[in-house]
Amino acid sequence: MEDPFAQLLPAMLHFTQLHGAQFVLLMGIIMTFGAIGGRLFQKLRIPQVVGYIVIGIIIGSSGFQVLRLATIVALNPVNTIALSLIGFLIGAELKIDVIKKYGKQFVGILIGESIVPFFVVGVLITIVAYLFMHNFTVALSYGLVLGAICSATAPAATTDVLKEYRTRGPLTTTILGIVAMDDAVALVLYAVASTLVKPLLGGESISFGLQMVGILKEIFGSILVGSIVGLFVSKIIRNVMQDEGRVLSFALGGLFISTGICNVLGLDNILAAMSIGFFMANFAPAKTRPVFSFVEKFTPPVYVLFFVLVGAKLNIWIVTPVLGVLAIVYVGGRTLGKSIGARIGARLTKAPETVRKYLPWCLLSQAGVAIGLSIAASSDFADSIGPQIILVITATTFIVQLLGPICVKRGVTLAGEVGLAVSEEDIIKKSKVSDVTWGKELICSRESNSIILDTDKVDMILEKFGTQHNQSFAVVSSENKNLLGIISIDTLKETLVIGEMAYSFLAMDIMEKAPCSCLPEDTLPDVYKKFSDYDVASIPIVSSQGEPMGVIEKFAADHFIHKSILDLNKKLESMDK
Repeated sequence: MEDPFAQLLPAMLHFTQLHGAQFVLLMGIIMTFGAIGGRLFQKLRIPQVVGYIVIGIIIGSSGFQVLRLATIVALNPVNTIALSLIGFLIGAELKIDVIKKYGKQFVGILIGESIVPFFVVGVLITIVAYLFMHNFTVALSYGLVLGAICSATAPAATTDVLKEYRTRGPLTTTILGIVAMDDAVALVLYAVASTLVKPLLGGESISFGLQMVGILKEIFGSILVGSIVGLFVSKIIRNVMQDEGRVLSFALGGLFISTGICNVLGLDNILAAMSIGFFMANFAPAKTRPVFSFVEKFTPPVYVLFFVLVGAKLNIWIVTPVLGVLAIVYVGGRTLGKSIGARIGARLTKAPETVRKYLPWCLLSQAGVAIGLSIAASSDFADSIGPQIILVITATTFIVQLLGPICVKRGVTLAGEVGLAVSEEDIIKKSKVSDVTWGKELICSRESNSIILDTDKVDMILEKFGTQHNQSFAVVSSENKNLLGIISIDTLKETLVIGEMAYSFLAMDIMEKAPCSCLPEDTLPDVYKKFSDYDVASIPIVSSQGEPMGVIEKFAADHFIHKSILDLNKKLESMDK
């Protein structure tokens, strides 16, 4: 077996030869044009990750070769970092209560969407390869190896789409669970396939038992490394939670230590990173949980670099007609197998209707593990089918990396899960004064009930307070309808202390001058800032022409936000059925 360090040496030498200014320039080009590509595709209502990959194709091996292959290989650490971050954030979503609730569903769907495409692709590739090559043994070998590789699903592109469109619900939860686990199934299937193919092609038989021992070592060794690092990081950051920058440094440091250990020991860094995330989400002290939001803020530029480099690696000009046909059959068979398998698994485990219908749209992406297994095949079968396997997987990765994210977006959109992963802070940021309601009633309108005239007497004001939910009212001029001030329930209480004489007062006598006002189009963050800056609990609302339209009260805005969260939760509960 060739020394892996010998393969790595040319890339390391190239990396050291990159002048600092050249390296910085390349990073700038990748991030700038990648971000532009992502934004342009967003404008076209296509997931931004497709834009990143297309930019990579344009400036990489298939295009202008601004990024040459040696440079791309030298930048492989970026890919490793990105995959570790993705694994860490996926692990954070695999909470124990979620596994208890969906565990049976995960396992059933996982088996279906992994095993069925293995057989579908295996049979179709065998038939088509035999028609071209007229050698059943070689054709069967192609079918077994490509069938095993096709079961893997790329988590990176899939989770990027879920993050971009802020999805939440049973389909999103199932997707995260499946992409987190099906790579392990792909490794096992490849071990089975390579054990069967080696003697078919006249090579030395590989012990299936030894392969399985190696796979189990990789899986459980990765989990052990991740769990130990997760424990270590949790203990450190629990005492520095007030310093966001330091928390981020410790979390990323632990994650990279885990990744480095896995690379040295030949373990799976994604699985180890998932274990760190899973451990910290379930067993670390609750006050350490904000670390996930801190890490998430760090990921966007890393994702841009990662996906541009993915596109840059793809060379679309190296596929022969025969391999092109095999690639098309592979993509078609994989899509068909994943769809059938996912539907069967979802139906047998009685998954929610949205999962049964739309999960097949979300399992098409293929990248890291599939490419890794194709590289393994090119080494294991170097004198026979290996070189062709790696070309087929490269070509099909190009296809599914472009189509996969678009299909994921369609699936989660049809499932109604887009925009449901929101917090109170998100609702505040997106809401305007004109959006706030009390029940079904808008708090600002030209017919608002939270307005009284300056000539209204106290008894009329009392009646208003008794029939409305407001704790304050805007006072307007009976002559020109201009805003004059505001009356709160506290002001009214102070007035009534006077006794019978209070009933002779008019609104203009007891009102207070409003220190500020707001427009219907003002955002809630701006309004909350005014609540704080002026130390008030209610603010009059006026139109752009200065016409009074009502009052926004802090408790009413809080009620609107909490009600929005409850409505979202009710929607999510209904989707589980």
